[in-house]
Amino acid sequence: MRIVMAGSSGLIGSDLSSRLVSDGHDVSRLVRRPPRSAAEVRWDPAAGGLDPACIEGADAVINLCGAGIGDRPWTRRRIDELFRSRLDPTRTLAAAMRHLDAPPKVFISQSGAGYYGDAGQAFVTEESPAGAGIMARICLEWEAAAREAPPGVRVVTPRSAVVLSRSGGALGRLLPLLRAGLGGPLGNGRQYWPWITLPDISSAFAFLLTSRLTGPVNVAAPEAANVNTLVAGLAAALHRPALLRAPAPALRLVMGKLADELLLASQRMEPALLKGDGFTWQHPSVRDAARWVAGRS
Repeated sequence: MRIVMAGSSGLIGSDLSSRLVSDGHDVSRLVRRPPRSAAEVRWDPAAGGLDPACIEGADAVINLCGAGIGDRPWTRRRIDELFRSRLDPTRTLAAAMRHLDAPPKVFISQSGAGYYGDAGQAFVTEESPAGAGIMARICLEWEAAAREAPPGVRVVTPRSAVVLSRSGGALGRLLPLLRAGLGGPLGNGRQYWPWITLPDISSAFAFLLTSRLTGPVNVAAPEAANVNTLVAGLAAALHRPALLRAPAPALRLVMGKLADELLLASQRMEPALLKGDGFTWQHPSVRDAARWVAGRS
């Protein structure tokens, strides 16, 4: 397939683009800086700048753009940036497709588990309603922007879980503490974090390129786990204790509303459509994932 990818420099994008190329696909990467190779194409999503000819003849477009959610305090300016960094690229891609006589067959535009807000202990599937909060509003508008693609394009909006990797990502700050025996659960630890390993999320996106699924798809591991279980599993794989719990009031004091939405919110997300369509996980359980993160598999 010929695939155009936006957001290829991030954690998921870097891994996914490498996988697709190794699988024999032709991947063109959209970049904001001057191109460094023939595989790169410059664009300006903030200004809506993308020559439709850049995606003409492509079989698929993958959109992974978005500023980091948890790497800076949520000031009013930063929240605006979180919205714009997702909506501007998505709308720019959809608009470029509308200018083509034969647009790509599929548009995979990332969304997130934050769509469900704080859903407590109940399972949430693709049919569950949107929750409340900033992340839910971002995801709602993000998915709506993707649906601006022209008729005939299969639009998929993967609601991605917390990505577990050996470096960076959601574990970027927690993993070094766990390796040193200084980590522990966040809050009471009973909140559910939907999770998936980096190899599995790349496999899921590759799977969605050729599946028949459309609309929102929960992209998470099939084993639901709360924070206590996740942290205990990681610590056990690292042969370290995980006793230093971070209380919710302390997290709120340091991180403000970001703590409530990212660390303390609960999303017991069920990947119903992926399971029903026959997707196979490399790391379906917390034990499998923890062993991989620890470098033991």
